[in-house]
Amino acid sequence: MTKILALDTSTEACSAALIIDGEIISRYQLAPREHSRLILQMIDDLLLQADLSINEIDAIAFGRGPGSFMGLRIAAGVVQGIAFACDIPVIPVSTLKAIAQRVYDETQMTRILVAIDARMDEVYCAAYHLEKHRWLIYGEEQVISPDKLVIAELDPSWTGAGTGWDSYKDRLLLSAGCSLQMILPDCFPGAEAIAKLAADEWRSGNTISAAEAIPVYLRNNVAKKPKPVQL
Repeated sequence: MTKILALDTSTEACSAALIIDGEIISRYQLAPREHSRLILQMIDDLLLQADLSINEIDAIAFGRGPGSFMGLRIAAGVVQGIAFACDIPVIPVSTLKAIAQRVYDETQMTRILVAIDARMDEVYCAAYHLEKHRWLIYGEEQVISPDKLVIAELDPSWTGAGTGWDSYKDRLLLSAGCSLQMILPDCFPGAEAIAKLAADEWRSGNTISAAEAIPVYLRNNVAKKPKPVQL
């Protein structure tokens, strides 16, 4: 029985999830600037509901970024603290891919153009296509101006998702040169989607050590190793 704990504090949403052999329980709350207060309580609630101790978890997954600088540091710090204390592996998951997974779970759409507002007149973005139960990425994750979005193979079957579409919809559409079938600007990454993606990574043996559990900012000038949270 595989048990994976997942958490995400990369955006305005704070969430935690526990997946046990495909069954998921989760907590989710839109609570900007309250993540450090909420996330440990969410984890405790899930473990209590599942009647598990933290030492019984097989792995811990987290939204590794891109996203909020402070939010990513909170998640990485909590993950490092748990992973070091319990000697368990870590599974980092792209927050952009987690948004794509959430869109698929809610709409069954399989081509997702994700854009998160990165401030400074930029977006974190990536284009994902679900094929044979695996997410394929066109190009790579980027932090760019909304006016410089160029994604190959875009057509009206794509769906836009993420806060970047709320802030820069017209500019993104103009630079992409297409119309989208659907736009979901309020779609945030969540620990439930991260847990599903982490379960796939676990089956493939894709884990890292606690020391390697660092955020992916995409902006190089903020990449500093977080301190583990004391539990």
